[in-house]
Amino acid sequence: MKLTIERAALLKALGHVQSVVERRNTIPILSNVLLSADEGALSFSATDLDMEIIDETEAQVSTGGQITASAHYLYDIVRKLPDGADVELKFTGDDPRLTVRAGRGVYHLPVLPAGDFPVMARDGGGAITLEAADLSRLIDKTRFAISTEETRYYLNGLYLHTVTDGGAPRLRAVATDGHRLALAEMDAPEGAVGVPGVIVPRKTVGEIRRLLDGVTGPVQLSVSAQKVRLELGQASLTSKVIDGSFPDYVRVIPRNNERTALIDNALFAAAVDRVATISAEKSRSVKLALEPGRVTLTVRNMEAGQAVEEVEIDYDGEPFEIGFNARYLLDVAGQIGGENAEFKFNDPSSPTLVLDPTDAGAQYVLMPLRV
Repeated sequence: MKLTIERAALLKALGHVQSVVERRNTIPILSNVLLSADEGALSFSATDLDMEIIDETEAQVSTGGQITASAHYLYDIVRKLPDGADVELKFTGDDPRLTVRAGRGVYHLPVLPAGDFPVMARDGGGAITLEAADLSRLIDKTRFAISTEETRYYLNGLYLHTVTDGGAPRLRAVATDGHRLALAEMDAPEGAVGVPGVIVPRKTVGEIRRLLDGVTGPVQLSVSAQKVRLELGQASLTSKVIDGSFPDYVRVIPRNNERTALIDNALFAAAVDRVATISAEKSRSVKLALEPGRVTLTVRNMEAGQAVEEVEIDYDGEPFEIGFNARYLLDVAGQIGGENAEFKFNDPSSPTLVLDPTDAGAQYVLMPLRV
């Protein structure tokens, strides 16, 4: 195998695939990226056995072939090369190493046979065509609530499924860790009706979002009961889904919370962030005391002292107090696209619903804390 490729094109394609590779691997081949050169193109493939990313870019191929080399070492070398450099990749049977040449620099990387590289089988499944911006929105509005608690593995992902709401099909993404819930939905795009609901793993969600960064136009998402596959341009991602049942989240979403407060989101988030400075690191609890026209935020810490701030709000109900995890309040505030956030309360021990007046397709639920 021998080819020449422009540094920027090589870096972009390598960047797409190398992040799936774990830094520490008990199986050596999984630390490598598969390089396949043929007829003016170089393709890259990386996998962790649960997910596979493939990308392709143009190259001046003198001799075709396949070989695997360390994904991270190759990426780091290319990343540090000067802009505009032409990179030569060469592998012959005479030298059991991949030679990387750029300018006056020459690097030799150990290789493993391409035949040993695992390839993930493709499943069938329904193909959904949607705009990259719409898929990015579904992810951005919800992924912060994905659980990191491994014991409840079925919460370690984003539940992507279709529902019928008001007679119209909707594509919905939901994430929860048991303490908060995030939901985002959109009109069901072409092909979405009838596809199975799947739980997309947290790592896969992050990789999909990274691939979508800067992409415009339509992408294709293929969904089966076992796998999900994203195709955009020359790049594709295939991943197993989590084998489990997502809880009946609809029961958690409050429908009859009558106490409504409209709060300036930026002012409220800044106040929460300030008072949380002295909160106990474990609970990070902040007490909200609502009364007509204002909310008082209070944090008490036996060691660090006390913090109190007031924020003006649009509220005319009965005074009451409720507590929340400050981090969760800030996470939700970060998803509000408009100037105000709408909080709908019931009582201090019931879930609170948070809405974005500028985005009817997003909902957030926060479980209160005892304070």
